[in-house]
Amino acid sequence: MATKTVTIVRVYLREGENLLSDLLKFLHDEVQVSGVTVVRGIAGFGADGKLHLSSLSDLSLDLPLIVEFYDTPERISPILQALESQPGITHVISWQSTCYIKQL
Repeated sequence: MATKTVTIVRVYLREGENLLSDLLKFLHDEVQVSGVTVVRGIAGFGADGKLHLSSLSDLSLDLPLIVEFYDTPERISPILQALESQPGITHVISWQSTCYIKQL
């Protein structure tokens, strides 16, 4: 398997913030990162301390979302700078990793 160094980024959002669509459009259309996954949480809380839960008795429309994407460190650096200026994007983490690529 071939390997390459990548930077993985996680952006934490809430459904009620209505930021997901614009963020995905930015990552897909404008900067064209290598891959994106969005995960919807079943529970979580942020800096405000308010607990957001998914249950049958309380179908919340404000659950946590995690948007994770990756690309080479050179491509991720300007993307992180652009995210800093986007309103509502307040919780972003990143780390370096190794991507294993199976050659067919």
